[in-house]
Amino acid sequence: MNKSKGFFISCKEANHKCDKSQYDEAGFWEKIKLSLHLIYCRACRKYSANNAKLTKLIKKDEVDCMDVNEKEILKSEFKKEMTKYN
Repeated sequence: MNKSKGFFISCKEANHKCDKSQYDEAGFWEKIKLSLHLIYCRACRKYSANNAKLTKLIKKDEVDCMDVNEKEILKSEFKKEMTKYN
């Protein structure tokens, strides 16, 4: 990974820092560089906003997961259907 010099970073690097920031893994300077990048890059601001929404949704307690037995039934039905087309 290239170390950027100065405060300007690429969009790819900004997205990586955004991901790290969402999980509290970004350092102080990474957050500063990300903030500066987000000031002038609309695409990365949108990425950051969508990332924040996704994190918020995942952290909700109301997430309803499929039961293990239902998942196994679904897997077996999927395999059965796939054998028809092979």
